[in-house]
Amino acid sequence: MNGNTRSHIQPGIKVKIVLKADQRSGKLTEGIVKDILTNSPTHPHGIKVRLISGDVGRVKEIC
Repeated sequence: MNGNTRSHIQPGIKVKIVLKADQRSGKLTEGIVKDILTNSPTHPHGIKVRLISGDVGRVKEIC
């Protein structure tokens, strides 16, 4: 599943996100969702989330 649909993402699931600083390289960071920051039901670049680690980025993969 990709991370473009908000209904597929809930706090507590494991995801891979791309951080703002890593957007050019495409490096993914894995973690557990703490908060969902995007309010709209979909987003073409991925739903923005905050991980338990405090990292904020857009979901690229749901593990």
